[in-house]
Amino acid sequence: MQFDLPPVTRALLIANIAIYILQQFFAPSMMIWGALWPVGPAHLAGYDVATGAPVMVGFHVWQVVTYAFMHGSITHIAFNMFALWMFGGPIEHLLGARHYTFYYFFCAIVAALAHLAVVHWFTGGFYPTIGASGAIFGLLLAFGVMYPHVKMFLIFFPIPMPAWVFVIGYILLELFLGITGTQAGVAHFAHLGGAVGGYVLLQYWRGRLPVKPRRILTR
Repeated sequence: MQFDLPPVTRALLIANIAIYILQQFFAPSMMIWGALWPVGPAHLAGYDVATGAPVMVGFHVWQVVTYAFMHGSITHIAFNMFALWMFGGPIEHLLGARHYTFYYFFCAIVAALAHLAVVHWFTGGFYPTIGASGAIFGLLLAFGVMYPHVKMFLIFFPIPMPAWVFVIGYILLELFLGITGTQAGVAHFAHLGGAVGGYVLLQYWRGRLPVKPRRILTR
């Protein structure tokens, strides 16, 4: 297992940081077009200063990808990029660049769809969602599945534990927070969607599902 910075992980880090810098200059426009908005009718966000034309915000299909490259604060992007650096390298080395790239975006998209479904059918509301956390949870899940006995610990809970215990505990915590609404403003079901999407894709690649891939992931 290698903890270096292979090319796809490096490119994802650079892209996330570059887009966060752009947000500091073009935040309103980027939020309107790039954030993940709920499915349904567009809403009036205001009026264009130059023309006076109404500015509408709403869901567009590309947002299931673009939202994952935007972040709300320096803390938000710092935690996500630290996790991408920590888990992305080993998983990229394991899967290879092509499969790893597909896995990352697959987790981000499934996370977005899970969040949209929960908002549409359960929580309601009209607000934007941003962040790479859904894809990051997919990487965390992959690390727990593929390297289950590697020791991990939280900074504020420095007791080493096997990766599989850490991942299951983290997912159960996210489920609890999502159901109870304890931590408002965090898309817990997007995190869970990314983890579930990652698990299903890994099980497919490992030949554990009824439909088999052409090439089985042996680990």
